[in-house]
Amino acid sequence: MENQELIKQVTERAQQWLTPAYDAETQAEVKRMLDNPDKTELIECFYRDLEFGTGGLRGIMGAGTNRMNIYVVGAATQGFANYLKKNFKDRDQISVAIGYDCRNNSDLFAKKSADIFSANGIKVYLFDDMRPTPEMSFAIRYLGCQAGINLTASHNPREYNGYKAYWEDGAQVLAPHDKGIIDEVGKVKVQDIKFEGNPDLIEIIGADIDKIYWDQVHTICIDPDVIKRQKNLSIVYTPLHGTGMNGIPQSLKLWGFENVHCVPEQMVKSGDFPTVVSPNPENAEALTLAIKLAKEIDADIVMASDPDADRVGMACKNDKGEWVLINGNQTCLLFLYYIITNRKKLGKMVGNEFVVKTIVTTEVIRQIAEKNNIEMRDCYTGFKWIAREIRLSEGVKQYIGGGEESYGFLAEDFVRDKDAVSACALLAEICAWAKDNGKTLYEVLMDIYLEYGFSKEYTVNVVKPGKSGAEEIQQMMVNLRENSPKELAGSKVMLIKDYKTLKQTDAAGKVSDMDMPDTSNVLQFYTEDNTKVSVRPSGTEPKIKFYMEVKGTLKSAADYVEADAAAAKKIEAVRASLGI
Repeated sequence: MENQELIKQVTERAQQWLTPAYDAETQAEVKRMLDNPDKTELIECFYRDLEFGTGGLRGIMGAGTNRMNIYVVGAATQGFANYLKKNFKDRDQISVAIGYDCRNNSDLFAKKSADIFSANGIKVYLFDDMRPTPEMSFAIRYLGCQAGINLTASHNPREYNGYKAYWEDGAQVLAPHDKGIIDEVGKVKVQDIKFEGNPDLIEIIGADIDKIYWDQVHTICIDPDVIKRQKNLSIVYTPLHGTGMNGIPQSLKLWGFENVHCVPEQMVKSGDFPTVVSPNPENAEALTLAIKLAKEIDADIVMASDPDADRVGMACKNDKGEWVLINGNQTCLLFLYYIITNRKKLGKMVGNEFVVKTIVTTEVIRQIAEKNNIEMRDCYTGFKWIAREIRLSEGVKQYIGGGEESYGFLAEDFVRDKDAVSACALLAEICAWAKDNGKTLYEVLMDIYLEYGFSKEYTVNVVKPGKSGAEEIQQMMVNLRENSPKELAGSKVMLIKDYKTLKQTDAAGKVSDMDMPDTSNVLQFYTEDNTKVSVRPSGTEPKIKFYMEVKGTLKSAADYVEADAAAAKKIEAVRASLGI
């Protein structure tokens, strides 16, 4: 009976898409779903509105209220335009920047959005072709815009697209603007969307912004002399068919690296991502072709960026000369270790610097910062929170780097989102510095572990798609709150942090307040042996994530494999305790 009621509801919603407000192609697609005796697809496409969340939209492309299409994107843009006009009503001219990636329909969604903004009297700066997300963030600030959008689903599989909303500081929107925009988007009906653009208010931008952005990226180079000595460092890079091809090779060249090899099969712009299962540099499979090329030419480093070039993945040779992947936590460690160590060595520290990491990122970063007397701040997952820390200290303290375990890093403050363009160039500099000192990146990583302590991190993604999946994820969080684990892998839980209530409870049952700027649906468990487990539903994908960090003992670099294996065994025990 319940299923029949759901079918009735989605059928009524779908039939509204058979009106002249929707184009013939969309109507035909909806009619096909309505006529299909199997209502599974109809339910998935219409059981809800694709939620315009605090970061924008992300979903599978297709017809329906729960899919990415010109009508869902159009409603988001119309609602955003309405909010901008309310918020900046005293401005003579409101302006926005629009970027997009290589995905199928990204350019279409970007141009439709430009039309809608311009039809609402808003000036639009539209990139002439795909560009990295960080360049769009930079353009907002450089052009003095009040907002921006980027059409991308980041590292998601090929069937997805997305819509990221940015504010005038170049960061993704935070309170109160996120909720204000969501409210406006929720009011929009299809007949309210102004699809007929005003060409006089749309300005195409491109190469002029590229050069200014690349020049700015070059300013974060810490030791140009080491690059001059190691200009022939052998670098393999892949954009995974995405926007990185329009920025990263050029940036590496500007920094002085002369021996860059791009993976030719993946320097082809394609939203189908034909050479990978998923265009995610977190996945080993995505780096297969790059590592193959690296072996052929005996490269020093492999780097990959995701489709919108905000995340960076990497691989290097271990002590046996074998190519190994460096995970996001380790990459973040390498960045912050190098930045702090070499800024100090070259006298570039003035005493007011700070670094930022997210709450689910490795605690070894805290050890590096504390030992070097550098302020370290924890924030929520997502670079909008790192951007918030930059904004709060602007003109007072100097941000020198921040990152998260999911392969994102930002080394500068003129961009307010993670930036694979600058990260790749800085990563090459770190590799050059290591080589200049007779070391590999792998050996530098071992040096970090030996000085600051060894830990192993592992993330389990429990995927639960669709309506039933969303309900399961919600119930999993309820169960963890009501029946919190007392021990993990045999070690007593000493502290539980609940970011939804902003309360933390110690082993004795004492409850105290947590100081965070907002609530978030995240739970953390800390054990007696310094294991940390963080649990959070993904904000952009149909899954719940378990982030695990366990400590180990490393007496020498030669012991790494053994220490890593012992830590892996401990992680399996933690998983067993959690039942995942």
